[in-house]
Amino acid sequence: MELIVAKLLVDFGLVVLIWIVQLIIYPGFTYYQKQSLVNWHQLYTFRIGVIVMPLMIGQLTISFVQVFSKIDFHNILNLILIIAVWISTFLQFVPIHNRITNGKIDMKLMNTLIKINWLRTFLWTMIFSLTLYTYYL
Repeated sequence: MELIVAKLLVDFGLVVLIWIVQLIIYPGFTYYQKQSLVNWHQLYTFRIGVIVMPLMIGQLTISFVQVFSKIDFHNILNLILIIAVWISTFLQFVPIHNRITNGKIDMKLMNTLIKINWLRTFLWTMIFSLTLYTYYL
């Protein structure tokens, strides 16, 4: 499989996933009672991690390969956007998910989770759009 086809598939998988998370999964968290959310969240984070982490690692790996193969505006911008997603994920979302796992939950935290996830939704949408535009349009 060509690298660009793999990139398009990974980018598409992540953009679909983040929109499902943003519009369905995170808002759904607000309907749980505290202990039920804590119990579900432990399963959720493991299961979603099994899906998300290989895609994120694949996306980052492909981006590094592209930058080292050809340094151009698209490849550098793509890598910057992907690094921004990683920074956001590990500096913002991992701590929030840890709070949920530890039962430190309130409606403000749930609303914050939904609100700040628009950043990752935007970034992954931009990454996919940039790939689609650059290689297929």
